[in-house]
Amino acid sequence: MDLLARVPESFLTTVSGAKGGMVLVDADEMETIVTRLEHPPATVAGGSAGNTAVSAARLGLRTTFLGKLGNDTTAAAYRRHFAEAGADCSRFKYSDLANARCVSLITPDGQRTMRTCLAAAMTLGPAEIGPGDFCGCRHAHIEGYLLFNRDLANTVVNAARAAGCTLSIDLASFEVVNAARDWILEQLHQGIDVIFANEDEIHALFPSLTPEYAALARRLADFGGIAAVKMGKDGAWLARGADLHRIAPVPAPQVIDTTGAGDAWAAGFLYGYLKGWPLPAAGALGSRLGSECVRHLGPSIPPSQWPQIHAHAATPGRQP
Repeated sequence: MDLLARVPESFLTTVSGAKGGMVLVDADEMETIVTRLEHPPATVAGGSAGNTAVSAARLGLRTTFLGKLGNDTTAAAYRRHFAEAGADCSRFKYSDLANARCVSLITPDGQRTMRTCLAAAMTLGPAEIGPGDFCGCRHAHIEGYLLFNRDLANTVVNAARAAGCTLSIDLASFEVVNAARDWILEQLHQGIDVIFANEDEIHALFPSLTPEYAALARRLADFGGIAAVKMGKDGAWLARGADLHRIAPVPAPQVIDTTGAGDAWAAGFLYGYLKGWPLPAAGALGSRLGSECVRHLGPSIPPSQWPQIHAHAATPGRQP
């Protein structure tokens, strides 16, 4: 569950880690951060892959989620939110601990800085995962934060492959890439169908290469999959084989909060990708969802905006 708090830039000097990234904290540090907030935070369902799954479900994909909830009211609210989006809740696993929480510190520029206490989610272990968890699924989308647990990440990827799923990975944060660069490169060599990276993440993955994003997208696609390199307000690059596409941004009149924007972008792209759309059309829908997400507080796009999004999704290639 995401705890969303608007803070002045100076607040970030009182927490560990860099601005714009994600750092894991224990329950005590989480409470210390929350109690120092000037106002109580807003509470919304979050989690990178969970955000993507919810937006994909609202677009119309048949979507489920493999993860672990706690035993508290926060967990019940999370499950209810997921079900209300039209997604399948049957693959949740449960723990007696409190549910995972992430405090998202939003500075006046709209940038979010995340500190996460995994709690129940931390107890999900390799012994609980097998190919049967992916039965009936054709695609598995994996969030980069999973890579902080290498054994679990290996089990999830191997189980999804054994079940016949195609795979996508969202690198999630430059801290993730810095901690798991060797694992990411190994998996790219084995074959990942789609990989999502933003500006910081692609530079962390290829620190010695050119700063030009088009060339970085081509380098990422050299591994054989689709490379999606997102550049925020400057759009994105998509590469597959010899194909390279610049995806235009959809300008947001005002950026309120960037929390979950990359997750929404991934949901839009995966919808088009799994429907067999051309890459530019799938990227355009991703850009549309990412732009809509930053106009609101939190990672969820309000219900009032979905009819217009559905109209775009019904006509592949239409300008966002």
